[in-house]
Amino acid sequence: MIDADDLPVEAGAYGLTFRLDGPMILPIATLRKPVLAAGDYVYAGSAFGPGGIRARVTRHLRADKKPHWHIDHLSARAWCIDVRTYPGERECALVADMLAEGAEVPVPGFGSSDCRDCAAQLVLLAAGNQNSNIANATE
Repeated sequence: MIDADDLPVEAGAYGLTFRLDGPMILPIATLRKPVLAAGDYVYAGSAFGPGGIRARVTRHLRADKKPHWHIDHLSARAWCIDVRTYPGERECALVADMLAEGAEVPVPGFGSSDCRDCAAQLVLLAAGNQNSNIANATE
């Protein structure tokens, strides 16, 4: 279980890993109700508001929330198996690193409507790679 007290209050980036055992339809009309296949997914986000990374990740992981961001539709339906934090960094570096390590963009535009650099901020990790390819994203 992820303990919010262990998350930093500083601003920065984070990666949320979700494992899907089977296909999942996300009710996001603007993305044409995408279907995610089974696999390990990482959502790269940033938190530069009050409470920093801790506040944003805690909100994403709450079950009782009104969907605001694309990730809210996934986090309400799938179990987050890992959280990685990168105080002072941006999510684009995480996405670029994961793509360089063989991850794929499963839904263009997912989470990146305000980003000019990322095709999406949700990636499907390469089979068997799981979380290892996000560890060095900002090193």
